[in-house]
Amino acid sequence: MCHEHDGAKMNAAGTRDTHYDVVIIGAGMVGATLASLLSRSGFDVALVEAHIPETFDPESDVGLRVSAISPGSSAILEQAGVWKLINAQRQRPYRRMQVEDGAELEPLLFDAPSFNLERLGTIVENSLVQWSAWQVVSAGGLVDMHCPDRLAEIELASGLNRVLLKSGKSLTADLVVGADGAASRVRKVMGIRQDFWTYNQMGLVAVVGKQKPNPGVAWQRFLAGGPVAFLPLQDGRSSIVWTRPTLEAEALLAADTETFIAELEIASSGWLGRVETCGPRAAFPLSMRLSECYVADRVVLIGDAAHVVHPLAGQGVNLGLADAAALTESLLQVRASGGDIGSAGVLADYNRWRRSETEMMSYGIHGIRSLFNSEALSPVRRAGLALVKHSWTMKDLFLQRAAGLGRNAPKLATGTALKTLMRVRA
Repeated sequence: MCHEHDGAKMNAAGTRDTHYDVVIIGAGMVGATLASLLSRSGFDVALVEAHIPETFDPESDVGLRVSAISPGSSAILEQAGVWKLINAQRQRPYRRMQVEDGAELEPLLFDAPSFNLERLGTIVENSLVQWSAWQVVSAGGLVDMHCPDRLAEIELASGLNRVLLKSGKSLTADLVVGADGAASRVRKVMGIRQDFWTYNQMGLVAVVGKQKPNPGVAWQRFLAGGPVAFLPLQDGRSSIVWTRPTLEAEALLAADTETFIAELEIASSGWLGRVETCGPRAAFPLSMRLSECYVADRVVLIGDAAHVVHPLAGQGVNLGLADAAALTESLLQVRASGGDIGSAGVLADYNRWRRSETEMMSYGIHGIRSLFNSEALSPVRRAGLALVKHSWTMKDLFLQRAAGLGRNAPKLATGTALKTLMRVRA
């Protein structure tokens, strides 16, 4: 299905541009996964990335940044050829999620078997996901890699986009995808505006060992100022994400280990006993960013380039992987009908689909965060927790969406194989 670059055109310098169906800017977890999905679907793909990711070392300690990969996202990664590499390294599935209010005695529990799920998610280091995706796209020979290189400009030329790189290379494409993160150069070049919220909060991360090993439970407790979450790791320790107001977070980051552990023990209220070990700590500011539009002239934004959400529900990477799967599905459908994959109508349909989904999730998380941060609303939130606790329908709806299996989920997330999707569309 890959063409022989037969769309090559002369550029202003008098040399030939190399033409692709799709040029992807950014080879992080989301961009590299999209490159694999599209190239396996027969599209001619180029991938531009500034840095080769560090080789994942299974002998090193667990990284500070981890993600709760939903079942829908693991299905997408499997079709991209990435999940088998992750599975061969370290990862930890969890089958129970336990949510507590600081003033609520009875926790809210979600158990995977009760909702006909094998697991609620899998905790994986971000560096492992990125390294695995890079291995797939760089080893298969299906994707043209431009690394190290960066985007300089995008020019609309004769119904195509010309991508000018810092190296001086010039590529043309029917469609350009910005998967280059929250500070997206693609978004800036295309003049796409964003709404931006700062929370005056930071997320403290560390790897912590408790008196009892984590039994495979994602545990979260809401406190004044933000929640603390313990995510299970393969060796029984937990990766924590502790949301605190910025000044408090900076003080905890600077504190000695004993002081930090003492504060964490208070926050975790004795769950799994004492904190016995704590590794290095880091902190990152929390915000929400929503682009006013995810598309422009023959350009699509996916992942953090399009939207950044509060880590409260652990949905950032999952939303990005759903973007990649949805775009793959959309482009396969267009190709089957003989249409132009970069046409305005195609991109408008994709924009409606993904903006609807991501904004619903983003504003939902934003609202939950506001509700749990206000002590004045504690009776309201306790009533809300009680309602969810006793309503099977609400629990099921919440869990299906968090698992990446909601009503508008991409087909790749719900178990459809990429080859099947290709046959159906063709």
